[in-house]
Amino acid sequence: MACRCRPGPGDTGASNVTGDRVVWAVVACGSIVLVAEPPTVALLRRLAVLDVPGGRSSHAVPTPRGGGAPIAVGLLAAAAVAPGRGDTGLAFALAVGFFGLVGLVDDLRGLPVAARLALQAAGAGAVATLLVMRLPWSAFAVVLAALAGMVWLAGFVNAFNFMDGVNGISAAHALVGGVTYACLAGWRHDGFGVAAGLALAAAAVAFLPWNAVRARVFLGDVGSYSIGAALAVLAVRLIMLGVPVEAVIGPVALYLADVAWTLQRRIRRGERWLEAHRTHVYQRWCDAGWSHQEVTLMTGALTVLLCLLGAAGVVGGTAARVPADLAGLGVLAVYLGSPALFARAGLAGGA
Repeated sequence: MACRCRPGPGDTGASNVTGDRVVWAVVACGSIVLVAEPPTVALLRRLAVLDVPGGRSSHAVPTPRGGGAPIAVGLLAAAAVAPGRGDTGLAFALAVGFFGLVGLVDDLRGLPVAARLALQAAGAGAVATLLVMRLPWSAFAVVLAALAGMVWLAGFVNAFNFMDGVNGISAAHALVGGVTYACLAGWRHDGFGVAAGLALAAAAVAFLPWNAVRARVFLGDVGSYSIGAALAVLAVRLIMLGVPVEAVIGPVALYLADVAWTLQRRIRRGERWLEAHRTHVYQRWCDAGWSHQEVTLMTGALTVLLCLLGAAGVVGGTAARVPADLAGLGVLAVYLGSPALFARAGLAGGA
């Protein structure tokens, strides 16, 4: 699977320009996070924008939240210089900027659930419309596609936010997702997708030292919303370019499966599923005695495996694709069933 945009005959000059723009996008995003993170952390502390531990927290020390703001700014800078921007570039920038702003307001002041959901629906609707409005379909089909895109964007942004509960987990998944989507975009000769994916990966690498081992700052809603929006838009773009769904879903499958599984379990038990909780599968791993770093490494490794299995839809025919799909479902089933295995072993996470 190539991670580059291949030029056609006589397009060497254009290819060089595209490559330069990709490099500038990646450097701009990574540099902004590297330079801006220290003063951002200091400012958050000065403003007392702190995540105070509670009964549902996975942390014991008050920690600044909102450290993902430089990531949002970096992604916007990358989108401004990336090649082949067009409608996708505008949709990407709008998604990152709008959801990042909503998240920042929520980090700083808090937003009622109804207001937050209404804003997310409005922003997701605008982004989805930008993505699908030029499709050569009937007006009815385009409207349906826009509605489906709205549900996907708002849903995944929230799912990504729900899963940001232990040190490093979301930055690690942003790294895996960014590299994977850049490779898939390169396969479809999409310069913007390559630049945006690698920029996201660079931002994650720059942020991880602040959060992976000892959390000196959290992404906050601004960070998780921005990253979730970036991944959601890139996923839609890749599917529109004809990339097999299994390959596109690889980087996000574990997050989606955990959120969906936990949600249905809470609904069946009659719990107030809109309230904060700590019963996601990865959180139950922590309750079973796993450290944050072990949870992040294992979930990240499983996501890499899901990405590799999904790639069978790109490089292999049906003979390879079907077994790979079944193997991917098996990986998710083992992950979701792991708390039951802990329960049989007498560990706390299986409760």
